[in-house]
Amino acid sequence: MRTKWHLALISLLTILISGIASQREIANAQAKPAAPRFQVDPSWPLELPNNWILGSVTGVFVDAKQHVWVTHLPETLTEEELYQMQKPPMGTCCAPAPVVLEFDEKGKIVQGWGDAATQDVSQFPKNPHGIFVDHNDFVWVGSHAHHRVMKFTRTGKLVFTIGEFDKNAGSADTKLLGGPSGIWVDPANNEAYISDGYRNRRVVVFDGATGKYLRHWGAYGNVPDDTEKFDPKTMLTGALPKQFSTPHGITGTKDGKIYVADRRGNRIQVFDHAGKFIAEKVIAPATLSSGSAFVIVPSQDAAQQYLYLADGTNHKVWILRRNDLEVIGEFGRGGRQVGQFLRPHGMSIDNRGNLYVGEASTGRRVQKFTLVAK
Repeated sequence: MRTKWHLALISLLTILISGIASQREIANAQAKPAAPRFQVDPSWPLELPNNWILGSVTGVFVDAKQHVWVTHLPETLTEEELYQMQKPPMGTCCAPAPVVLEFDEKGKIVQGWGDAATQDVSQFPKNPHGIFVDHNDFVWVGSHAHHRVMKFTRTGKLVFTIGEFDKNAGSADTKLLGGPSGIWVDPANNEAYISDGYRNRRVVVFDGATGKYLRHWGAYGNVPDDTEKFDPKTMLTGALPKQFSTPHGITGTKDGKIYVADRRGNRIQVFDHAGKFIAEKVIAPATLSSGSAFVIVPSQDAAQQYLYLADGTNHKVWILRRNDLEVIGEFGRGGRQVGQFLRPHGMSIDNRGNLYVGEASTGRRVQKFTLVAK
């Protein structure tokens, strides 16, 4: 039989244990830095001129001038969206914007170039996918449907093309590409890294000045094998693809690491510049369809503590701690309201840590998310 003294003792022990547990929770929370937080800026961008309208946004990049570059697919626009362009016109709006657009920091259009109606297919990035402005101010644009990466001046003059229009010879080829999706140019040595992944299954590196082939590698740094088949459903039981599934986004960091977003493989893989495998992180492995890993961007603090991963199937942005690749946060959800996403597909970051996210589904827009806290 329990006495009042026993009950008092039990009560005291309960309070002490609860206090210790609470202190541990506080200590654990303090030991884990909070993820950066963002809020949408509904004032960005400003209204487009000339009745221009965007199709599916396939690439976003912020250059050294903090100007935001965007690629989109005019061919995804419907007749109803382009009444102005019909013959005869069916209404007063709208017209497709040029395929490459440059916005200033405030969201005002600076210029646009690339037009199927006035340019030969050899001179502009038809069906663009991925964009990067390098340290020498050249603009690189991929074209996943036509197997090319094209290097332009800032005003849209073609410098050279890697790959050939509509030609592919597999992941072992050193001249042709196969569905390139993303570009990152190393400012230290001007090497251009390309995620060559809608048809091929590799990262391939070229000299940024000449376009000369340098090297390539597949998943885990191995030789890519295009015959390898992978069913994403097997990830539900823990199986991972031995080859890249869809290497879709690529970036580098100041400490010499290359990060590849393997889209349908639901993962990030990390390499050194020679292609040696370092680490891997699986994100939302139950994601089917197009996968969870679209585009990856490092934070802009000195240590680049965080990675941001656009997920175009779950319609959100994941936040990872870079030193151990742990997911520590997320923002966004599916929808057409301000701050929501439908297929976030292109993403970049300015020098203040603000993110710009482009949507490739029916949203067809770019949104700015301001960094509000770390």
